[in-house]
Amino acid sequence: MHRNDSALSPGYSKAMSYFMSHVAVPIAVGAVAVVLLLGLINTMRGGSPWTSQKLMRLRVMLQFIAIVVIMFAAWVMSK
Repeated sequence: MHRNDSALSPGYSKAMSYFMSHVAVPIAVGAVAVVLLLGLINTMRGGSPWTSQKLMRLRVMLQFIAIVVIMFAAWVMSK
């Protein structure tokens, strides 16, 4: 049995588009912002360089995830 994307109901596409643009993208961008702020606060307080390095690595990973989520949202919204 072959599944065709055009066979999906318009309500499903609209709900997925809404979820991606109003929930998933803001959460991904917010996570990047929070980790960035934590890293800046740690640096300004003269905190551990090890902690700063871990936060930087986490921020880079979250930025990658945010880009993937944004690109997927753009793809879903174009359908």
